[in-house]
Amino acid sequence: MDVQSSSELNETTHMLPPPPGTFVDREELIQYVGDFSVSQGYVVTIKQSKRDKVVVLGCDRGGVYHNRRKPVEDSSAEHSRKRKTGSRLTNCPFEAVGKKEDGLWVLTIKNGTHNHEPLRDISEHPSARRFTESEVLLIKEMTEAGFKPRQILKRLRQSNPELLSTPKHVYNVKAKLRQGNMNVRNFKSLRPEKSAVRNNYLAVIEPSWRQRNPPRVPNLIGGRFVDSQSFASIDILNPASQQVVSQVPLTTDEEFKAAVFSAKRAFSSWRNTPVTTRQRIMFKFQELIRRDIDKIAMNISTEHGKTLRDAYGDVSCGLEVVEHACGMANLQKGEFVPNVSNGIDTYSIREPLGVCAGICPFDFPAMIPLWMFSIAVTCGNTFILKPSEKDPGAAVMLAELAIEAGIPNGVLNIVHALINFFLTFQNCFGQDILNAICDDDDDIKAVSFVGSDTVGAYVYTRASTKGKRVQSNIGAKNHAVIMPDAREDATLKALVTAGFGAAGQKCTTLSAVIFVGSFKQWEDKLIERARALKVNAGTEPDTDLGPVINKQAKEHTCRLIQKGVESGAKLVLDGRNIVVPGYEHGNFIGPTILSDVTIDMECYKEEILGPVLLCMEVDRMQEAINIVNSNKYGTGASIFTTSSAAARKFQTKVEVGQVGINVPISVSLPFSSFISSRPSFVGDLNFDAGRAGILFYTQIKTVTKQWADSLDGDETPLEMRCA
Repeated sequence: MDVQSSSELNETTHMLPPPPGTFVDREELIQYVGDFSVSQGYVVTIKQSKRDKVVVLGCDRGGVYHNRRKPVEDSSAEHSRKRKTGSRLTNCPFEAVGKKEDGLWVLTIKNGTHNHEPLRDISEHPSARRFTESEVLLIKEMTEAGFKPRQILKRLRQSNPELLSTPKHVYNVKAKLRQGNMNVRNFKSLRPEKSAVRNNYLAVIEPSWRQRNPPRVPNLIGGRFVDSQSFASIDILNPASQQVVSQVPLTTDEEFKAAVFSAKRAFSSWRNTPVTTRQRIMFKFQELIRRDIDKIAMNISTEHGKTLRDAYGDVSCGLEVVEHACGMANLQKGEFVPNVSNGIDTYSIREPLGVCAGICPFDFPAMIPLWMFSIAVTCGNTFILKPSEKDPGAAVMLAELAIEAGIPNGVLNIVHALINFFLTFQNCFGQDILNAICDDDDDIKAVSFVGSDTVGAYVYTRASTKGKRVQSNIGAKNHAVIMPDAREDATLKALVTAGFGAAGQKCTTLSAVIFVGSFKQWEDKLIERARALKVNAGTEPDTDLGPVINKQAKEHTCRLIQKGVESGAKLVLDGRNIVVPGYEHGNFIGPTILSDVTIDMECYKEEILGPVLLCMEVDRMQEAINIVNSNKYGTGASIFTTSSAAARKFQTKVEVGQVGINVPISVSLPFSSFISSRPSFVGDLNFDAGRAGILFYTQIKTVTKQWADSLDGDETPLEMRCA
């Protein structure tokens, strides 16, 4: 909401009209006018409403006439026409109009005057005796349980001592309930919500968007979860059973503009919030994530398909970033240099950028969103998150927890768009929202992207052209070099875990294995361990390998496997035709191993995103290093050896962002850096939740100062270096 100074509107009246402003939606406008009016001593009511176009609010004078009856002995006809004590006053000229313009609601004051005195006590007004929506629902439940009106009123007053209603009001509500009338408008007041019952009730009642079957994933705009007005939506399917888990509406242009407006509006106050306050919110946030980690992990396993063990790891890695953000006061520090010249000090401070945006992939539904917005908002930015349309549930659950932790309205917003990472960008359905994020000229200052190379390169090019700060992690093809002296058991365990974990659907997956010497000595035992993996739905106990995200991903992986076979690769273990009992329609691919792979094969050149190990042979370690360095994806590479000299040479010569020695590459801890080499990464600052993340989401301001006063009375001459 943006408002003007109320003093400019009415300087003479003792009851000021609400300042005009702009609001995210109709409900926010109504609540704002209602709250302001109560502070001035009057109450507003809805006079006219066309829900998606206009709402007209008038003054509900309320109150009662006092001492207006004539004495009892007066029997004139005029007495019968007098209003009864307790009747309401009406026809105040005050009128406020809210209109929807270009996706936002604009408040104007048509008439700001009143023809009555302000209420000394708001409890004089009949609206003070109305029940809130949650209280009405509680009345219904207690009535069905056999409670009498006085018992109901006593229970309600335990949570809301300020409740002024009487048993008669409870009777009236019960009568309307018997008629089947649950319309909230009959009970809702435009006064401020004072009832503690409301918060307690919302803690146990699911929001309306979750009560749908299937649930419809909401947008988060201005601190409220709102159902999209879009008619276009997609089904989120459980990849193991193909059952519909939920539906994702595609955010409209108007809703996206409202999200940007909300984030921009919240920035000015959020950036000035003390860093210690922001830290305390993160402390509470990490506590709530731990409380609900079971629910989040189950949602990830249901939507994504990864095993519960992998899902817990997903959340835990993101949680480490939240914990890291709790120390922002020590991380977001500038530098100070005293007396750079006579009496002149200079120092630098790191300030937030403004509104930032994040576009997430499907492989880490919890970790990547937490990497993005936890650091960004704790630095003082506001954020617009676009989670993957394939598994957005975890991001929405995390946003709910962030709001519960105390994130102010508008600091975190969520929008949805459909982006097909397995097609070229020309066939991408989410282009409008992506273009809106990239093309926004003034409001969005930085964009963080993780996903396919085609879309990532497009985002980087388009957004950087507009002068935005961009970081883009795109594609992944991680290598392992196996030396002849490698320890057998530890190496085989690492290859199976890193190659087939999460069904190969993560940027840290080990997909290409280069054996220095012969693969034959490793082949049988590698196949044996791969076959021992239990393939099942991720939610089933003891599962080692779940399904891939959707049928399209399965077709993509199977096509690359077949292309490899047609190009001369040997299929030593084929997992394409696996059938899981009870989940016959699932998107399952068993562990698959191809040998005799060469660098010119399509299966090697492209990102597979499936449980497939590509095995290659070379004669010398230098050849293996050359293969790694020539691949266009430079995320990471590992070497398995007992020779420290070989490991040191590999560490020095290989050109990747991460190096593992006798371990596969993994997600880095937030106080280190997750670094990829070009072109797997494009941007000025690496994608990371540690120091580089703070550098990305902040900008340097340098201050040089000199004071004219002097303790000894001497004037210090002004001397500037290089002036």
